[in-house]
Amino acid sequence: MARKGNWKRTVAIVAVAASVTSIAACGETSADGEKGQVYYLNSKPEVVEQFEELAQAYTAETGVKVDVQTATSDKYESSLTSELGKSNAPTMFNVSGYPSFAKVKQYLEPMQDTEIYGLLTDEGKSVVMSEGDNAYTVPFVAEYDGIIYNKKLVGEYAQKDYAVIDSIDDIVNYDVLKQVVEDMNAHKDDLGIVASFASPGLDTSGSWRFDDHMARIPVAAELRDEGKTFAPEITGKYLPQYKDFFDLQANNSPTDPKMLGSKINDDVVAEFALGQVAFLTNGSWTYTQIKDSEVADEDIGMLPFWMGIPGEEKYSVVAFYENQWGVNKKASAKDKQATLDFMKWMISSDKGKEVMAKEMGFAVPYSTFGANDKPDNPLIIDAQSYETKGKKMIYNILVPDQEWKNGICGALTNYVQGTGDWEAVRSAFVDGWKTEWANNEAVLGGLPESKTLE
Repeated sequence: MARKGNWKRTVAIVAVAASVTSIAACGETSADGEKGQVYYLNSKPEVVEQFEELAQAYTAETGVKVDVQTATSDKYESSLTSELGKSNAPTMFNVSGYPSFAKVKQYLEPMQDTEIYGLLTDEGKSVVMSEGDNAYTVPFVAEYDGIIYNKKLVGEYAQKDYAVIDSIDDIVNYDVLKQVVEDMNAHKDDLGIVASFASPGLDTSGSWRFDDHMARIPVAAELRDEGKTFAPEITGKYLPQYKDFFDLQANNSPTDPKMLGSKINDDVVAEFALGQVAFLTNGSWTYTQIKDSEVADEDIGMLPFWMGIPGEEKYSVVAFYENQWGVNKKASAKDKQATLDFMKWMISSDKGKEVMAKEMGFAVPYSTFGANDKPDNPLIIDAQSYETKGKKMIYNILVPDQEWKNGICGALTNYVQGTGDWEAVRSAFVDGWKTEWANNEAVLGGLPESKTLE
């Protein structure tokens, strides 16, 4: 997932000024037009240099021209629509979420019979965007979301006479987590911290942590109870648990709740990276912001997104597979084959695996990635370890659109500032979900297919 900058303000790549930046592979004069060509429209500006590197290496190795264009995250959808309408349209592009999929489905080549699809892990195959018997996309990165914590700070707390746990291993559910968070905050001066939990900032730079990622947890649990992967209406069955966890963060953070609406994400992550707090709700991508800070790699861990929902201890962190590749079915046969070959090379060649896993830091869901091809990201390592403990992964569910998220963010902001009540948050969740999926159906002509959960 593309994220904005980091707390040190050092990530210049995200500050792509133009809506679309073109990067052609070096050595174009040696490209062989008879082999077809690749035009990739990328939506992740934070790894544009790495995709440029792959494009150059592939052209040098095969003679196939690869052109990469990158749209800034807030301009990607409009850029994709514009580019697909041109005569020299992208041969491959990123698809993220159902609304995006529905808008471009007419351009997507079925991929279930391709080599790259066959190399997906079983988990990767389970999350492709499909309709009927056709799989139209393939994921190229798995990202994980949960409660990031500082093992050193929590371990030092556990040694105190007043601690409610004896070790980190005692945090096995939300009840224990809540006791630890509240007790650490009560003893923050003795522990040398500013607060126990990072601020639940609701500025647009980081509101997605609560109106998107955390908001999916109670919805996923409700759908799980129904044995479904999608429903056009929800009841908000587990919103009391969502509220309790949000309140826990707001009441035990360094920021006055009335100021959370303007708390930017860079400052929130800095609270954790500087060792000022012990807990932070965020994802595996945050490691690039935390590394080389006050918190050592060995002290960074990730707990599941517990909030008191019955049975949640059986599950681990959330796996996001929103960034997926699609192939333009309207491209020429030569260009489609060249594109599929380039995709396969990126996830199977030594060069491709090195760049994607080590330089991009991606957990790539393909069987070609062995033990030595894993990213050196402690959050990914911790997140993936839950599978060996018999925990079930919570997969990313489909949400309607940005309007649904905006409604939740606005209601949460008013709630925490004292200018609104919780009923408005509940309405934004439940009524907003129904309204926005109905709008999607009217505009896009359909709804996501609901599959039976196993």
